[in-house]
Amino acid sequence: MATPHHSRRGSMAYYPRVRAKNGADIRSWPEIEGKAKIQAFAGYKVGMTHIQMTDYRKNSVTAGKTIMAPVTVVEVPPLNVIAIRYYEEGDNGLQVFAEERAENIDKSVFRRIPEIKNKKELKVEIKDVADVRLIVHTNPKMVPSIPSKTPEIFEIRIGGSTIEDRIKLAKEKLGKELIFSDFASAGSFIDVISVTKGKGFQGVVKRFGVKLLPRKNRKHRRMIGTLGPWHPDWVRNTVPQAGQVGFHQRTLHNIRVVKVDTKDHVDDINVKGGFLNYGLVKNDYVLLYGSISGPAKRLIKLRDPARQTRPNVENIDITYISKESKQGD
Repeated sequence: MATPHHSRRGSMAYYPRVRAKNGADIRSWPEIEGKAKIQAFAGYKVGMTHIQMTDYRKNSVTAGKTIMAPVTVVEVPPLNVIAIRYYEEGDNGLQVFAEERAENIDKSVFRRIPEIKNKKELKVEIKDVADVRLIVHTNPKMVPSIPSKTPEIFEIRIGGSTIEDRIKLAKEKLGKELIFSDFASAGSFIDVISVTKGKGFQGVVKRFGVKLLPRKNRKHRRMIGTLGPWHPDWVRNTVPQAGQVGFHQRTLHNIRVVKVDTKDHVDDINVKGGFLNYGLVKNDYVLLYGSISGPAKRLIKLRDPARQTRPNVENIDITYISKESKQGD
């Protein structure tokens, strides 16, 4: 008689804990209401500082009072739209069936993708379109702190309204620049998708936080006491073992955008001596409440919130931004 079998029950959490493949990757898109808009952006993590602001949280014990808050600075130079992708419903979900490229594409982009010289006229039936996305590239050449000047290419979904409005917006943006204000404003929530700091191959104590074995243990202290029982007669994946730590993709939900500003006001944020391991901010920037994953200079993706439970705030009153040196004594 066949052995009964059922599919896995329960979450495997962060398993398998392996290195991220291609940096931060947006794997899902929330549905939004209202007019058509882009649902993501990208920027470079600069570092952290602190601000003085009026507490906007109504249920907080310090509501309406001046408080100090930690913020992360993210430099957000404009993105360039190089193509539109049209998706249709297929047997296995959404499938690309047409792509429309811009005429004026920066030559540096062709380090990543092949150049198409003989372009055919594209005709797309609106009734066939299930989703519309923009293919954009970053501009690392505008950021002196970033060593690699080869642009990164990724997709941004256009959400909201109807398919007709999304296609109209996509055609308006084709070949042009996107700025952060096209995506979000101060006081709104976003999700931050990034790759954490890499720490390499580490043991079980650092990787899983298991207790040290007693001092009088036979040969070692920083290992687990057993690999499991005799039966089942294999080592299960629930047993803590050494392996990769860090450089994992993680999503931080509901991060508040505290401030959005242009490159004309970078003197309001640049600290004395520059940010540690980064330098000075030269382009548009945003301040995000609290900390986010990853080291300085890493490209992070910002997306519409998928689990928002609290309302956005129209404006946040900031009275002071610390510009003291972060270099230490």
